[in-house]
Amino acid sequence: MSDRVLRRTGIALTVLVTLFLAMDAGGKLFAPALMIANSPPLGLPGDESFHRILGAILAFGLALYLIPRTAVLGAVVLTGYLGGAVAIHTRVGSPLLSHTLFGVYLGVILWAALWCRLPALRALIPFRKGV
Repeated sequence: MSDRVLRRTGIALTVLVTLFLAMDAGGKLFAPALMIANSPPLGLPGDESFHRILGAILAFGLALYLIPRTAVLGAVVLTGYLGGAVAIHTRVGSPLLSHTLFGVYLGVILWAALWCRLPALRALIPFRKGV
């Protein structure tokens, strides 16, 4: 696959992940009461400041991810954030494929997008036929 196709695929996947994460961060930052009311009981504090902090962490990680020089650091921060979401959903017994693993799906897409966008990352994590 050519570098041009890989780059375009990476940009498309980045847009997809960004839409999901930006909506989540925006909801936590600007409408925390709505997020609290529409969230399943996850055992998290029900105050708005807690959800705003989560939204700020998510927005910060997303901003790092979208800046080319800090994209890998942003991917690491977002992976940690999504890992926390998976842990919480596992703890409360949320449905596995739709809720619990959704953070894993986003994480895989996030790193796949970065792999497609960055030739240096492709050199570190090569995928070859037959391997």
